[in-house]
Amino acid sequence: MDWEKLKASIEGELFTDNLHQTIYATDASVYRELPLGVVFPKSEADLLAIVKFVRENSISLIPRTAGTSLAGQCVGRGLVIDFSKHMTEILEINTDEGWVRVQPGVIRDELNKVLKPLGYFFGPNTSTANRCMMGGMVGNNSCGSTSIKYGTTRDKTLKLKTVLANGELAEFPSESPSAEAKKIELALTQLVSEPEVSEWIKTEFPPREIHRRNTGYALDVFADNPSQNTAKLLAGSEGTLALTTELTLQIDPLPPEFGLLVCGHFSSIHESMVATRTAMKKEPFSCELMDKVILDLTLKNKLQAKNRFFVEGDPAAVLVVELRGDTQEEVNEAAKALIHEWKEEKLGYAYPLVAEEDASKVWDLRKAGLGLLSNIKGEAKPVACIEDTAVTLDVLPDYIDEFEKMMERFGQQAVYYAHAGAGELHLRPILNLKTQKGQKLFHEISEETARLVKKYNGSLSGEHGDGRVRAEFIPIALGEKALPIFKRVKNIWDPENIFNPGKIVDAPKMNESLRYETDQFTPTYQTKFDFSDEGGIVQTAEKCNGTGECRKTEKTGGTMCPTYMATRNESDSTRARANALREYLSRQATPGENPFARKELSEVLDLCMSCKGCTSECPSNVDMSTLKSEYQYQKYRGKVRPLRTLMMGHIDRFHRMGSLAPSVFNYFSSGVFEKAAQKILKIHPQRSLPQMATFSLSRWYRKNRKSLEPKNPKATLHLFVDEFTHYLDAEIGKKTILLLWKLDVEVLWPKQYSSGRAQFSKGLLDYAEKRASKNVAALHPLVSKEKPLVGLEPSGILSFRDEYLTILRGDEAQKAQELSLNTFTFEEWMAQFIDAGLFDKSLFREEEAVGKIHGHCHQKSLSKINLSQKIINALPGVKSTIIPSGCCGMAGSYGYEKEHYDMSQKVGELVLFPTLRKMKDEEFIIAAGTSCRHQIHDGVEKTALHPAEFMYSRLL
Repeated sequence: MDWEKLKASIEGELFTDNLHQTIYATDASVYRELPLGVVFPKSEADLLAIVKFVRENSISLIPRTAGTSLAGQCVGRGLVIDFSKHMTEILEINTDEGWVRVQPGVIRDELNKVLKPLGYFFGPNTSTANRCMMGGMVGNNSCGSTSIKYGTTRDKTLKLKTVLANGELAEFPSESPSAEAKKIELALTQLVSEPEVSEWIKTEFPPREIHRRNTGYALDVFADNPSQNTAKLLAGSEGTLALTTELTLQIDPLPPEFGLLVCGHFSSIHESMVATRTAMKKEPFSCELMDKVILDLTLKNKLQAKNRFFVEGDPAAVLVVELRGDTQEEVNEAAKALIHEWKEEKLGYAYPLVAEEDASKVWDLRKAGLGLLSNIKGEAKPVACIEDTAVTLDVLPDYIDEFEKMMERFGQQAVYYAHAGAGELHLRPILNLKTQKGQKLFHEISEETARLVKKYNGSLSGEHGDGRVRAEFIPIALGEKALPIFKRVKNIWDPENIFNPGKIVDAPKMNESLRYETDQFTPTYQTKFDFSDEGGIVQTAEKCNGTGECRKTEKTGGTMCPTYMATRNESDSTRARANALREYLSRQATPGENPFARKELSEVLDLCMSCKGCTSECPSNVDMSTLKSEYQYQKYRGKVRPLRTLMMGHIDRFHRMGSLAPSVFNYFSSGVFEKAAQKILKIHPQRSLPQMATFSLSRWYRKNRKSLEPKNPKATLHLFVDEFTHYLDAEIGKKTILLLWKLDVEVLWPKQYSSGRAQFSKGLLDYAEKRASKNVAALHPLVSKEKPLVGLEPSGILSFRDEYLTILRGDEAQKAQELSLNTFTFEEWMAQFIDAGLFDKSLFREEEAVGKIHGHCHQKSLSKINLSQKIINALPGVKSTIIPSGCCGMAGSYGYEKEHYDMSQKVGELVLFPTLRKMKDEEFIIAAGTSCRHQIHDGVEKTALHPAEFMYSRLL
């Protein structure tokens, strides 16, 4: 294959290496197949060149946007065309006529951010809306939670510009169609006009009452108006008929301003299904279900546990009904009426109402469902194969009852969630697809479900499509004539079968090309961190189910994943890193081979910033920071580590030695010595080496404690003085202690050791374990609820609540867990102090001050950044806002390293740097992390203050 020829003919990028082929070999479904390569087109000219190339070389194309499809649409042996990096422009908005023209890579939520000020939005709303793209939504005919009000993506598809299989551009519909477009439309019109085909459409397709109908090609919709509905036929065709370059889509006025969620709690799934019929009479905007399995999993998710505030008791199911209206009174009355009817029908036991300002938390909980399911322990996982069925509401309770009995026959307890109001529940059997038995059940349950759906005259696919998982059962769902007719459709458009072959038609059996081989061997590794809850390090990586939350951008917000945000490369996402770990660690190593030393793992993990964003923002809780730390440890196990790794990893030791003669240390950290050190350690020349504090904080504390500490303290704490505060930022430590003394807080300085943060970051886990062990032994007997442990540097103190719990074992781990319960960041402790009514505002100046807060990644992932704003705004006259930034880009020593400097700056330029440049000189900047403060100084030449430092500056 002459890949160089293709590369020379396109503007976009082309990858055909092992790493990119590996990370694109899977999507969010259970399928896996190695592609030939990946290309990122930049223009229509690129697409035309690509189609020409594949025709000449007799290979196929696999169109892809976010890669979150659930039926295997994005895997295959062809060339993957990834639209997500470059073809991301909103080309035209017409609010007078209510439409928008976009490229395939435009993200749904980002489109709506642009439309909102204009009073419009794109209605269909999937759970992946903050990263799914319009090309994929059209390709799959996405529906989501709002389809009961705003219809499906097919309903909104007005016009598509495409590249046809013969290499020509064509628009559908078009006032002046090309000869090839005319030929296609004529052939399709003749096909649906054939009496036998026409009768088949009328008798075998699901009723129009089921608006989510995605089984096969939408010939029923095309037949309604052949001259106008060709684009609607392409919607839901899964990229098997043409390659779309532009999409013209209908947009709608924003929903009514006032809203309310009624969250009905039910004791059984059946009861919730009956309640759904009642709810739908109120014409809600959404009507979504969460079952007990999903709700129980939210308890163990750091982010979603906060969103359970409305859950009462232990419901078998919660039905979330969104009501909207032009006035709040109108909405309130509708909610009262619904609850009254449920009570009259003896349905439900609790009906909490959630106001508009908290509604997003409920929807975040609901959207996390798919990812949360990956957290079920063991090799058996909820599998997407029968999750897409839709039936009419009048038969929904009976269908679910019979489905439940069917699952009992298979020894299964299914998971139920999602679009109850549309007659579509995501039903998932829990199967171990690594075993022959699991793969057999996978097929049998899918086939039996197809027959049950047909019995109830439903749609086998409501929104996720056929792809590979359901295509085999199209003859059951739509009759034996279906596949021959659909093959004719495919041949009309794509006679050479270059567009996404093996999907919808000519698909292999649904249990072929699975991610796992039959009775797959899963290697076990002796690891430093304890991954036993998941079964091991491989199973921890396998928790990633491909939903792609890590592909959201800086426009959406959040921390995860900073490198993907900066590059838009799949290889720089958390998902790619998990896929690579799963792939290369699952391979049986040859004698003497270290699987962790494979170059592909080094390539994909090198750019990970260990920001910890994935620990909370990934619904599957794939903690890539910990996985990377373990990888670094295993890669160099038994080998000499690079000099820079040892220097950076043991920076606390060097700083401790330097503190004995700080002026000497600082002299040798500047000028010609600094340049030499930068060269030897491969530190970027734009970075300056940190300077040692000129005084000993511990000596200062001992000298001043007796004279300055409060005689009758309001509270007592143990101060954890991390290695960064102790040796570099001693002035911050001093001001913190003075602030606390002024607030009548007793500050104890117990015996302690460095946090191990640098060792964790560099994979020096033997040393990190020793630090953790010593700290737990020293502090566990002292720390209590009344005398908690409080730290200033988020990454240092939060290690007590994170890595310590899994690096230690047995009794030490138990003590670490107990210690973690009384360990807090400065912001957490101060917020509690304020809430207890102990904070004396009269001690502070009252003049006005305005500023912004940047949160440390670990703080945002493992704590709450809003607490920083709470304690700063508690000061008289002070008003602060939180910068919606992710990682600052420094990430400890990462931004110092020569090869990572450019990435560090790119991440800083996403949100943080532009925001800070716009600030007025008199505005203050708050940043709790020492690396964040250094990045801000280097990036925009501004000084950021630690929250405690700023509070001290406001004292009278």
